[in-house]
Amino acid sequence: MKIRYILAAFLLSAVSVSGVSQSNSRASRAHSEAHKAQLANAHKSKIDKSVVKDFVRGEVLAREQKRDLSSESSALVSDLLKEANKHIGKRYVHGAKGPSAFDCSGFSSYVYRQFGYTLSPSSKTQFTQGTPVEKGDLRKGDLVFFTSRSSGRNVGHVGIVVSADNEKGTFKFIHASIKGVKVSEYEGYYVPRYLGARRIINE
Repeated sequence: MKIRYILAAFLLSAVSVSGVSQSNSRASRAHSEAHKAQLANAHKSKIDKSVVKDFVRGEVLAREQKRDLSSESSALVSDLLKEANKHIGKRYVHGAKGPSAFDCSGFSSYVYRQFGYTLSPSSKTQFTQGTPVEKGDLRKGDLVFFTSRSSGRNVGHVGIVVSADNEKGTFKFIHASIKGVKVSEYEGYYVPRYLGARRIINE
């Protein structure tokens, strides 16, 4: 009788130990799989970060290259701005196309025409010419457009960029204002009226 009880107890103990062993084995496998998954995710995360960094670096480089001009075009823009500056102080007359008097679009079209570029005499149409430029990518020679007191939300004024600080988001432009041809800064009155920019000289 005692032997029977001893054998039964032994069998129960073996089954219990086996169950615990199997349970531990399953837990171990689960832990191992989870660890592998974490490593895989960490590796993937590193790859993703690397891809993102490369993409951002490429975008920055592309933007920098877009700002670059050939030496010939740089000289052309420099001459264009010299021509524009020759007319500082000339009076504003609505509809005037120069050279003794200008309105805003008459001024920009006149200056560009001296270098073989044909721009519309309308600022609204000039806003469709060339290629669009982000305010953070402005460079000398770009056309900048604004609303005016009489144009509502539409294009009503245009000027030519003479310098730009793209880090600060500021620029100076030459234009035929109501007070005549002058250089103004992008500040005050012009900030809420800014609509966008176009690039005529791209190469």
